[in-house]
Amino acid sequence: MSLNISSAKNIAKVLTEALPYIQKFTRKTVVVKYGGSAMVDETLKQSFARDIVLMKLVGINPIIVHGGGPQIGAVLEQLSIESKFVDGLRVTDSQTMDVVEMVLGGLVNKEIVNLLNQNQGKAVGITGKDGNLIKAKKLKLRRKDPKLTDEIVDIGHVGEIVSINTEILETMKDSDFIPIIAPIGTDDSGASYNINADSVAGAIAKVIGAEKLILLTNVEGVKNKKGEVLTGLSGAQVSKLIANKTLQGGMLPKVKCALEAIKGGVNSAHIIDGRVEHAVLLEIFTNQGIGTLIT
Repeated sequence: MSLNISSAKNIAKVLTEALPYIQKFTRKTVVVKYGGSAMVDETLKQSFARDIVLMKLVGINPIIVHGGGPQIGAVLEQLSIESKFVDGLRVTDSQTMDVVEMVLGGLVNKEIVNLLNQNQGKAVGITGKDGNLIKAKKLKLRRKDPKLTDEIVDIGHVGEIVSINTEILETMKDSDFIPIIAPIGTDDSGASYNINADSVAGAIAKVIGAEKLILLTNVEGVKNKKGEVLTGLSGAQVSKLIANKTLQGGMLPKVKCALEAIKGGVNSAHIIDGRVEHAVLLEIFTNQGIGTLIT
């Protein structure tokens, strides 16, 4: 009996700690970039789905933007289409773009929708094409050749964001529906482009005036040169870490995306470890949080 009371007290303590955060963030929008291990491991997938459904139930408006690089790679391999990368970006010819649309807009998007709906959510899957959500243009990748002149490399249907039309998201905001967005956009001629999911999440957070941008990663957070996680950073501190080359590799574009969102009016950006169960809830509803908070 005492064990049951102890367990109940723990639950009450957790709920009490969460209450001020629920009060603070109700009716606010939180944009979450969903990717990495959290998209692959079954336990993490279920905990993520429950986190998002719970957020919606307590009055927060979550918007999910997802990636799908490994899934695209696996299908391309099955179809015997070679994957090529330039500076970490997938070279996307017309044939590859067809696969990208099929995997991101179809297989991956609908799996996430189904996951949330199985947990009593009301998820709706869309791509950047729906409601003209994401207007894009071809990304011009500039590289320095040995003669130190700029060389523009054609990497096909890889795009960058021109504008975000929030109409479809505003329509869903005051409803029970949770938008799940695949990062595909179109240009004025109707050509499709594969866009970096972090960039899409950051841009949407900025234009919709989100309270928070949360980027799920496969690391504990932003680290210093000693490998220690930096739990709280200001925009100025982040700029300094970029300038002195503390931040490199895969973390750099994520941090730049978070910084852009902060400069654009998003209240806070969070780079958190998606390998931790209930990572999103722990970051939003507890005093400690996990990962790195940028304000």
